[in-house]
Amino acid sequence: MPRTMIRDNNRMALRIRPDDKATLMRAVALENTDLTDFVVKNALKAAKAVIDQSERVKLSERDSLRVLELLENPPAPNSKLLAAAQAMQTLP
Repeated sequence: MPRTMIRDNNRMALRIRPDDKATLMRAVALENTDLTDFVVKNALKAAKAVIDQSERVKLSERDSLRVLELLENPPAPNSKLLAAAQAMQTLP
């Protein structure tokens, strides 16, 4: 039977394989912490890395120089850009 979500509940339930839990418990013992702290600390570290990676654009040196060049010397607007700018001026 599915459980209903409780908005004020700070709990999270996980189902894991027994050998995965044994690995976690071994790491917990080695770090002298508890399972909740270990899982939260490491899950947050991984989550922050994923967020950081998705919010950054890493350019090669060549591409960085190209972007700087285009910022300093932008190309002339083409017909599509001019049409889009003109269409924006007619909006309310």
